[in-house]
Amino acid sequence: MAFPLKRLASIRTLSSVSGLVCSKSLTSKVENLLAPRPHCYSIGQKASKHSSSEPGTTEHLECALNSRLEIGGEDDHQDYRRWGNGGGTFHKSASIDPSAFVEVGAVVHSECAVGADCRVGSGAVIGPTVTIGQSTKIGYNVALTNCMVGDFCIIHSGVCIGQDGFGFFVDEQGNMVKKPQTLKVRIENHVEIGANTCIDRGSWRDTVVGEHTKIDNLVQIGHNVVIGRSCLICGQVGIAGSVTIGDYVTLGGRVGIRDHVNIASKVRLAANSCVTKDIREPGDYGGFPAIPIRDWRRQIAAHRQNLR
Repeated sequence: MAFPLKRLASIRTLSSVSGLVCSKSLTSKVENLLAPRPHCYSIGQKASKHSSSEPGTTEHLECALNSRLEIGGEDDHQDYRRWGNGGGTFHKSASIDPSAFVEVGAVVHSECAVGADCRVGSGAVIGPTVTIGQSTKIGYNVALTNCMVGDFCIIHSGVCIGQDGFGFFVDEQGNMVKKPQTLKVRIENHVEIGANTCIDRGSWRDTVVGEHTKIDNLVQIGHNVVIGRSCLICGQVGIAGSVTIGDYVTLGGRVGIRDHVNIASKVRLAANSCVTKDIREPGDYGGFPAIPIRDWRRQIAAHRQNLR
């Protein structure tokens, strides 16, 4: 037994072997990091398109991202800067009020205007020529393009505003062709838009959301839609293109409105209703297709009696 015990004593333990492997791996990583590389510069060197490093010059870890922002060429990031109030990224042609807070990870593109006391959350992308009014709050991962946002608005996380609407036609060869979507979205003052809501840009007129209107989560608003002031739109509502909605309209959850429909002011639609034609008189409506609420209730009562 003496010989086997002596042999076992000479074998490294699992922890010592793993430590040796980790130390060798870490050493190789450090050696690779410190190895001389062409076109790298130290912290003290100024990054430029034509700069070249001397043999033995190393690249600092924090320099990698900064150099990509400063060098031109393929990445074309030379016109972007880091915003001091929050650490986000902005284009040098953007106009941002000094009091605006742009969080790390947010990007403000060229020729944008961001008003006083705005807050832009991480992951938000403010596309070219977008205008945001004062004291407006933009949540995380919001995408704004081709739009103008008013003062004192709240846009929650995941909202997409200003993308192309769903418009196609069949040409003479039978191919599906996209209709041009070239206009904008106008969000007026004191509007609140819930998470993951989508509002399409206009094709023949701007898409408009009137002031003091409140929109719930997961709402789809199509191109050319005009919504009046002080409307209330609940979750999962779908509004097709070119709909016109008056003031003080309430849409219950999962209401659907077909395209080119006009809805008068002070109309309330019950949940799960579907509007297939114009509603010209104020009042309460419900059903599929939507009719005055009293007629809809009578239909439901008659249907129950027939089932009995």
